Amino acid sequence: MASRADNIASTLSLANFSKATELKNRIWFTIGALIVFRFLSFVPLPGVNPLILESLYSQTQGGILDLFNTFSGGSLSRMSLIALGVMPYITASIVVQLAASLHPALVALKKEGEAGRKKLNQYTRYGTVGLCALQGYFLAVSLEAYGASSGLQAVVDPGILFRIGAVISLVGGTMFLLWLGEQITSRGIGNGVSLIIMAGIVAQMPTFASNLGQAYSAGDTGTILIIGLIALLIAMILMICFCERATRRLLIQYPKRATQRGMMQADRSHLPLKINTAGVIPPIFASSLLLLPLTITQFAGNSLTPDSTMGKVVVTLNQYLGHGKPLYMLLYAAGIVFFCFFYTAVVFNPEETSENLKKNGGFIPGIRPGKNTATYLDYVLTRITVIGAIYLTIVCTVPEYFLSMTGLPLLFMGGTSLLIVVNVTVDTITQIQSHLLAHQYGDLIKKAKLKGRLR
Repeated sequence: MASRADNIASTLSLANFSKATELKNRIWFTIGALIVFRFLSFVPLPGVNPLILESLYSQTQGGILDLFNTFSGGSLSRMSLIALGVMPYITASIVVQLAASLHPALVALKKEGEAGRKKLNQYTRYGTVGLCALQGYFLAVSLEAYGASSGLQAVVDPGILFRIGAVISLVGGTMFLLWLGEQITSRGIGNGVSLIIMAGIVAQMPTFASNLGQAYSAGDTGTILIIGLIALLIAMILMICFCERATRRLLIQYPKRATQRGMMQADRSHLPLKINTAGVIPPIFASSLLLLPLTITQFAGNSLTPDSTMGKVVVTLNQYLGHGKPLYMLLYAAGIVFFCFFYTAVVFNPEETSENLKKNGGFIPGIRPGKNTATYLDYVLTRITVIGAIYLTIVCTVPEYFLSMTGLPLLFMGGTSLLIVVNVTVDTITQIQSHLLAHQYGDLIKKAKLKGRLR
């Protein structure tokens, strides 16, 4: 027979949303913080001519800058104070996470629990400041030379003062975004940094929808293409929702223990292994590595003549590594598969998990504790990762091929953007449901106390 708590969980709905005052305050705080983020994306960097920058940016579309511009909500194309977005923090956190799995000193620090986690977070912030300063300096230098061969000057007054001001502004903008993300996590709802990235992607959807509507009105886009686009979008979202929630649950058995009444009881639990353990890291890494040569050749293309050897190399790279090209799609799929296995091996250590189970007295039925358990976990995880790699490859390559064939510049419909938007949305909705469930539990406890007093 189901308990009262189980009945509450099964009948959970948003009907009691108006009574959850704390949840409403958290949601309003999150919305306000995201509005501040959108306002900052329109504050230009001091000393930059936005009109000339817009014309120059249109000449380098299709490279890695488009990917970063999508994640930053268009801040990079406008060269705002938060042009770098939170990508330096993401990069620094990935580097620290990799180092914490490989370097002995950081491995020992990781095992210290909460104190070690705080120390690693501190290293991540230091790395974020260093990356922001480095990227900000190179961005300022490239802005000074941006379009010089075309006779256009994106920087009003180039020089050392502009570089120092740009670096300080970009570092301050990124660190403010990190602080804003932490405030959303602690005082709002959902993961703050993930919500900021998702807000940047979603913010460009109205512009893309407007451009698509104008193309349809002008006759450049047909009805069948629009229907196919919507059908593909719905199919990708459903596939992402299904695969991201799918897990392989391994039964964990604990030995019988004496209870307070002297009875022997055996505990059971499950070890969930996600199909997509690597998350969105594989497509981000794969696309960044592929688009980096294309971006470099686009910046260098204006200063090269087509008849020179280097000019021919630039033309060849742009021809074979363009979006939707067979070589690009093949390398993109291979990169996703490689980083799926690589990053899964980094974030999940079967030997460490086996040792933790052994220390707590847990074991997998039919598998000896220790080395045999680690081997079995690695066996299961490898086969799960194969399914996850296939799923990520389909999600990332099918929209890429569709967009390249139709010529629609809808980067928010790319596999990486869809993964981020759907995952963050599902995670936020799950947290909202958890708050509602906690609110209903609180009401249940109050009613129980009142009944106890009446008795």
